[in-house]
Amino acid sequence: MPVKLRPATPADVPHLERWDHEPHVIAATSDDPEADVAFEDAEWLEEVSNDDPASAYLIAEIDGRPIGAMQVIDPALERTHYWGKDCPPNLCAMDIWIGEADCLGNGYGTEMMTIAINRAFADPKVEAIVIDPLNSNTDAHRFYQRLGFRPTGRRLFDDDDCLVHRLDRADWRFGDADA
Repeated sequence: MPVKLRPATPADVPHLERWDHEPHVIAATSDDPEADVAFEDAEWLEEVSNDDPASAYLIAEIDGRPIGAMQVIDPALERTHYWGKDCPPNLCAMDIWIGEADCLGNGYGTEMMTIAINRAFADPKVEAIVIDPLNSNTDAHRFYQRLGFRPTGRRLFDDDDCLVHRLDRADWRFGDADA
């Protein structure tokens, strides 16, 4: 069954709120062994209703069943300046998580990323895609590196110690997943 990515809507908030408390999602987003929520400050209704043209949440579905989510942003333009106020233009930043534990290890993350990367590079202005998995999340590092991302260095985002990765347009071979 192929993965489909669609814009998140208010109807997806219950899924996002539930996934926010899933142990595997928390482990991928926090080094805090006491954490009980993945995205601590997320107000999901506000996030998916956001009118920021530089930030979008997407829901991944298999046969109409929501299984995960992505956030895709222009890091130079999005309102929170998460990547810094001096972030260069012509980049795309992504975040991905599989919310449903029974969907882990089935290739859905690869399909989600392939679709999102193809969409990002369909814009000729996008030179590269950046991601920021936790430095401790070596499974994520291997996942992104299999897709062609290269580590560029460690960086603190708030209290999170991350290993930033980058995929340049020239290093991407457009995948087969439907855009």
